[in-house]
Amino acid sequence: MFKFKAKKRFIAGAICPKCSAMDKLIIYNENGQDFRECIECGFNDKMLLQSNPKELETRVNMSREKKLAETQIVKLIDPKNIH
Repeated sequence: MFKFKAKKRFIAGAICPKCSAMDKLIIYNENGQDFRECIECGFNDKMLLQSNPKELETRVNMSREKKLAETQIVKLIDPKNIH
């Protein structure tokens, strides 16, 4: 479970789900509950973070088997030798 210890912090790059304003959301903890709030429109929402989010799959953390399955062999052709 995530707990935000600072009084109020901005979330960089976050977009408000109500007014779509960017960089206007703050997070804070009140009575053991985590909240997010938009300082532009006043949107307020209780954050329910019950589990650790899954890591996004990238080429760095992809399994070897999956990398090999996605690998394709290509043949380079000299355009001068086509005719």
